[in-house]
Amino acid sequence: MKQRIELLHPPELIRRSNWRDRYETKVSQWLTPWDGEEPIDIGFIGAPLSKTSISVSAASMTPNALRELFPAVTTYSIDHDVDLQELRARDLGDIQMHPTDLSRCHANIEQALTNVYQALPDLLPVIAGGDHSITCPSVKAFKKRFKGKVGIVQIDAHMDVRNLEDGGPTNGTPIRGLLESGTVEGKHIVQVGIHSFANSKPYREYALSQGITQFTARQVAREGIEPLIQQAMEIAGDGTEAIYVTVDMDVLDQAFGPGVPAMVPAGMTSWQLMDAVHLLGMNPNVRGFDIVCIDPLQDPRRATVRAALHVILNFLAGVAKRPK
Repeated sequence: MKQRIELLHPPELIRRSNWRDRYETKVSQWLTPWDGEEPIDIGFIGAPLSKTSISVSAASMTPNALRELFPAVTTYSIDHDVDLQELRARDLGDIQMHPTDLSRCHANIEQALTNVYQALPDLLPVIAGGDHSITCPSVKAFKKRFKGKVGIVQIDAHMDVRNLEDGGPTNGTPIRGLLESGTVEGKHIVQVGIHSFANSKPYREYALSQGITQFTARQVAREGIEPLIQQAMEIAGDGTEAIYVTVDMDVLDQAFGPGVPAMVPAGMTSWQLMDAVHLLGMNPNVRGFDIVCIDPLQDPRRATVRAALHVILNFLAGVAKRPK
C-alpha cells in the first residue's frame, strides 16, 4: 500500500457555490486539496509571510484570498484555447510560519519546499506569498533540485538588492541574498519592469556590477513585452538547467494593481503581465513560479488578488501548451 505523504498544513476551507453548471468547471473544482498520494505535476503552495515587508502589509493573507476566488473563475482560456483540467494540479496547503522568528520563517520555507521536491521531484510549484522575502529561501530549495545552475526571471518594479546590514532579510533583499549566498549568479538574473523613483543609483550600479540584466517599465511600454521576455528567457536559460520565475504584483500600474504595498504609476498593464507569464509558462525550462506582494486589506473589491489569480492561470495556460 502506498504511504501517504504529509507535507504542509492543509489549506483552509474554500468557499464553494451551491449551484453548478454541468458544462462548466470552476478552479475550485479542479485545484482541490491534495490527498498526499495521487500523482500530480503542479502544486499550489502558500507561503503566508509578510512580517518581513518594509511597508506595512497583510500579504500573509494572500494564499487564502486567492483560494476564496477559486469558485469565481473557470479553467478554460478562450485566448489560448486550453482547459487547465488537462493539468494534474492540486493545492498542497501552506507552509507553517513562526509567529515572531523571521529567520525561522525563511528556514521553514526552504525546508518545507526541499521536502516537497524530494517527495515530488518533477513538481512544478506555484507558490503564493507572502512578501518578496519568500523568494530567497524558495530559490535556495529550488536550486537543490538540480545539478547545474539556475536562472531567474523577475517581473518587478524593484531590484530587490538592498543591503542586508541595515534591515536584515526583507522583501527588498531576496536577490541580494541569493547573490551573496552564491545560489544564483547575476548573469543568470533578468529583471523586467524596473521602475523609476522606486530604486536608487547605488543599487542600480550594484546590479550591473553583478551582471544582472534589467529592462525598465519604460522599455516595456516602448519595445513591447514579448521581445523582452524572449530575451529574458534566453539570458536566464544560457548555461542553466532550470529557470525560476518570480512576479511581484507591484510591477503593475496602480490602476491595475491598487492592492500592493508599494504601488506605482506608469507601470505594466494587466495584458502585458498576462502575456509575459504565458510566454514563460510555455518554456519547459521554467520549473518554478512564485507571485508575491499583494495586500488584500488594501485591495478594493479584491481587484489585485483577482489579477494575481489570472496571472497564475495564464502562466498555467502556457504550461498546458508545452510539448507533451
